[in-house]
Amino acid sequence: MHYSALSLLWQGLKGHKGWGRMWRDPEPKSEYDIIIIGGGGHGLATAYYLAKEHGLKNIAVVEKGYIGGGNVGRNTTIIRSNYMLSPNTHFYEKSMQLWEGLEREFNFNAMVSQRGIINLYHSDAQRDAFARRGNAMRLAGIDAELLSPEELKERVPILDFDNARFPIEGGLCQPRGGTVRHDAVPWGYARGADSRGVDIIQNCEVTNIRIEGGRAVGIDTNRGFIGARKIGMAVAGHTSHIAAMAGIELPVESHVLQAFVSEGIKPLLDTVVTFGAGHFYVSQSDKGGLVFGGDLDGYNSYAQRGNLPMMGHVMAGGMAIMPSIGRIRMLRQWGGIMDMSFDGSPFICKTGIDGLYLNGGWCYGGFKATPASGWCFAHTIARDEPHALNAGFTIDRFKQGRMIDEKGVGPNPWIQ
Repeated sequence: MHYSALSLLWQGLKGHKGWGRMWRDPEPKSEYDIIIIGGGGHGLATAYYLAKEHGLKNIAVVEKGYIGGGNVGRNTTIIRSNYMLSPNTHFYEKSMQLWEGLEREFNFNAMVSQRGIINLYHSDAQRDAFARRGNAMRLAGIDAELLSPEELKERVPILDFDNARFPIEGGLCQPRGGTVRHDAVPWGYARGADSRGVDIIQNCEVTNIRIEGGRAVGIDTNRGFIGARKIGMAVAGHTSHIAAMAGIELPVESHVLQAFVSEGIKPLLDTVVTFGAGHFYVSQSDKGGLVFGGDLDGYNSYAQRGNLPMMGHVMAGGMAIMPSIGRIRMLRQWGGIMDMSFDGSPFICKTGIDGLYLNGGWCYGGFKATPASGWCFAHTIARDEPHALNAGFTIDRFKQGRMIDEKGVGPNPWIQ
C-alpha cells in the first residue's frame, strides 16, 4: 500500500479499518541464498539494499524477538556525520546523505528532523580541537560551523554560559545533523525489504551456525535448520555471542547504555546539544520530552535496565549545562546492549569463514550509521569484497596496528 495524504483521508473516512500489514509474517523456507541474523536497523537495512541495489531476491532476516525491540528502538535518535578521521568522515557522511532521502525512498515517515547538532566546548584547547575537526569536515565537503559564545547564546539561550566549573565558550555545529524517530527506522526498512520479496521471520532465535568444510552452510534455530549460501551477522550487543557459535572470538565487550526521557514540556530546545566537559547529550522530542543520554554503565551485562549511579551521573551532566531543568520529572528510562570495540569503531567485513560476514562493534554510533551500514554490508555480501567506505572496518586492523581511534570510546578508553 502506498502511503499518501489521499490514502490517509480515504482510510479516515472508512474508520481506518482498511490498512494492510506493513510486512508479511512468513514461515521460513528450508534454504535461502542469503540469511541476515538480526532484525534491527542494520540487519533490515542490509536486506533492503541487497534487494534494491543488487537485485537479489531469495533473502531472509531472522530476528529472535520482534522488529524494533532491540537497540534500534532503544537509543537517543541522534544522527550526525561530524567526524574527523577519514574512514569515519566519509562513511558517516554517506549515512547522512541516505538519511536525507530515506523517507521518500521507502514511502514511510521516519520523522527525519535535521535540526542541527552542537558540541559545546569549554576551554581554549578544546576550541582548537573542535576547530581542527570542523576544518577536516569542511575539507571533506561536510557542513560545519564554529560558533562564538554570542552566536551560541542566540541559538540556545537556555544554556548556563557562566558556570564556574564548565564555562561555555562556544560550540561546533553541524546544521544537517539532527534526530530520527528510532522505531520508525526498522519499520520503514522492514516495509521496504518486504515489498522487494525479503522474508522477515520474527521470533526465530539462532542457536548455532553450521560450518562444513570451512564454509557456513546455514543456521540452527528454534524453528529448525535453515540453509544458506551466505550468512550475515548484525546483532549489536550479542555479536560476540553469535560469532562464538562459529568459533570466532572478537575484540568486543557488551555493555549497557542507558537513555532517558522527561515529562513533556513546552518547546525549550530546537537542536541537539552535547556537553563537552562530560558525556551528556540532549534533544527535545516532538511530544515535548527531553531525551538524554550519557556514559556506559561500566560493567559487562546483557541486561536492558541499567543502574542508579549512572542515572545520577547523566542527570548531573544535564544540570551542569542546563540547571533550569532541575525540577522536571523523569518519565522513563531504558537500556540498550552495546557491542563495544576497543578503538570505538565498527566492523563491516568478511570473516575467516567462507560465506560468513560480520557487522558489529558499533559502540555509541550504531543508530546514526544505520543506512550506510546496511548499504556497505549489502555491497560486501553481494560482491564478496568491501566497498571503499568500509574497507578499513576489518577485524584484523588490531593485529596490523591501524586502529580507527576517533575518540577511544571502547569499553576501557583510559588504557587505549
